[in-house]
Amino acid sequence: MTSFLRSDRSRAVAIWLVVVAALVLAMVVVGGSTRLTGSGLSITQWKPIAGALPPLSAADWQAEFARYRAIPQFRFVNPTMTLEQFRFIYAWEWAHRLLARLLGVAFLAPFAWFALRRQIPRRLWSQMAAIILLCALEPVVGWWMVSSGLSVRVSVAPERLMLHLGLAFALLGALVWTALDAWAGSARQTLPSPWGGRALGLLGLIYLQILLGALVAGNQAGLVYNDWPLFAGDLLPRDYAGPGLWATLAHSQGAVQLHHRLVAYLLTLAALAAGLGAWRSRYLPAPSKVLAAAVAALVLVQVGLGVVTLMTRVPLSLGVAHQLTAALLLCLGAAFAWRVRRV
Repeated sequence: MTSFLRSDRSRAVAIWLVVVAALVLAMVVVGGSTRLTGSGLSITQWKPIAGALPPLSAADWQAEFARYRAIPQFRFVNPTMTLEQFRFIYAWEWAHRLLARLLGVAFLAPFAWFALRRQIPRRLWSQMAAIILLCALEPVVGWWMVSSGLSVRVSVAPERLMLHLGLAFALLGALVWTALDAWAGSARQTLPSPWGGRALGLLGLIYLQILLGALVAGNQAGLVYNDWPLFAGDLLPRDYAGPGLWATLAHSQGAVQLHHRLVAYLLTLAALAAGLGAWRSRYLPAPSKVLAAAVAALVLVQVGLGVVTLMTRVPLSLGVAHQLTAALLLCLGAAFAWRVRRV
């Protein structure tokens, strides 16, 4: 019982944070499914409280459908959509928003309980503040993203999708790191080591690749250049350059796919080097070596999954699996970076 009550750690807090992280993982899966089914713009209003209930009458469904028919996506992409088809895409977006509400409750209610009972170690308060900020920003950025597709565009702006997904993955990483801190307590000893920087660099590279993947998704770039390792038989995509720098970096299908591939190659080399180096290290303990090997192995799985997903033109199952594996990879990378900083 004393292990749960030691002043510098709280395993009850750690378990709660792991549960919240699992909900974030579920949101990643449902959010990916929502995007891949083209459901993200089906709810055209942001009602944080009243929106928790779906339409309950035929009149309510007709009103929701009428609002959807007023946006460009219906007029230019789905002009023949029926009410029954609309109910399908509405269900995905409603489930995504409901899960976000559940996540908020699952975080805030226990947080208030633990805070009032002073069970959150003081050294974790700065990390908790960062988690609260990320939780608060995520729905605001989510609506900002959705609003970009309601007036002119037929889909959300890729850079806003990238920010929305980036915040979700940052939240996931912060939850994992803080849960580990809460479970283990203060490190007995921290020593300067090149592994701290290496592991954080690898984690940063994983996160960068996730952001680039969001740009690929936002531009639907997985539906073009579906051969590999070439681009329609060429070494580089022919339509790489956009009308300007930002248009190239954020909106060119060829450019975002090329960047995603290049960073994947770099990440693979970095992960393999870290895994091999950690395994041969005399400094790192066994848990760190296992985590490094796991990161390297999962990177290889993710690269293979990404190639298959691309070459099959992003079916729903593979697209969701690719996004979920990215989330698991970030969790492993965070755990590795956390572990090597402790002796």
